[in-house]
Amino acid sequence: MAQAFQRHPRHHRHPSSLFATDGKPHPLQDTLMAVTLALGVLSFVTAQFHSLHLVASWSGLIGIITGAYGQFISETTRERTFLIIGLGASAVGFFLGMARGGLFGGVIG
Repeated sequence: MAQAFQRHPRHHRHPSSLFATDGKPHPLQDTLMAVTLALGVLSFVTAQFHSLHLVASWSGLIGIITGAYGQFISETTRERTFLIIGLGASAVGFFLGMARGGLFGGVIG
């Protein structure tokens, strides 16, 4: 008796599995993702306070750098998604921190 055979290519993923990984560990990429998210949150939150512009601008700048490198070496959609969220928060915090005094505002001069 003939039976139906369905082929599932390895590169095809179900549309609902947005954060599916390739099943391999990526310690460097995961670390950069976590650091970028943490710096993004720190930068975004501290940018809401005028007196914390140094923390906001520096954490935002470092978050942008780690996020950009993480995007460069990322291998899964999950990593890229969370890196973009962290990058966005870092950029907002960085720009608000720069507008309120910058990287050295009040320290030099």
